Amino acid sequence: MWWRILILIVIGASGGATVSAGIVALITTIGVVARLAGKSHTAEFAKHYETSITLGALAGTVFSLFPVTVPIGEVGLIITGGFIGIFVGVLAMSLAESLNITSIYARRVQLSKGICYVILGIALGRGIGAFLQLSGFLNIDV
Repeated sequence: MWWRILILIVIGASGGATVSAGIVALITTIGVVARLAGKSHTAEFAKHYETSITLGALAGTVFSLFPVTVPIGEVGLIITGGFIGIFVGVLAMSLAESLNITSIYARRVQLSKGICYVILGIALGRGIGAFLQLSGFLNIDV
């Protein structure tokens, strides 16, 4: 009986290591940290960015696997949601930029000025849509 539990532990740990290696490879490949440090002129804090991403992934794993609750209240929930949204936005924009989606789109629609407004509109639309869905205003099941 104990060997079955040991096999499950090994399989679960192996799967978790594979998924986390894939996420780290994705984040490294698209250059989220390097691009963020370069755009914000804070290259001296790159190690802090990497540490924050690692600790956030670890905390996300713990909160997903175990019934851990943290009494942070509504204000803490808003702040946490803001940080999660910033990370997802940076990750999505970095992926889009590394795939040159923005430049391809601008060239296809012959947009020479105002691309920053297009990107801002996409980001705001995505954020407002997520807020409306999570607040219960939109009744959409995903």
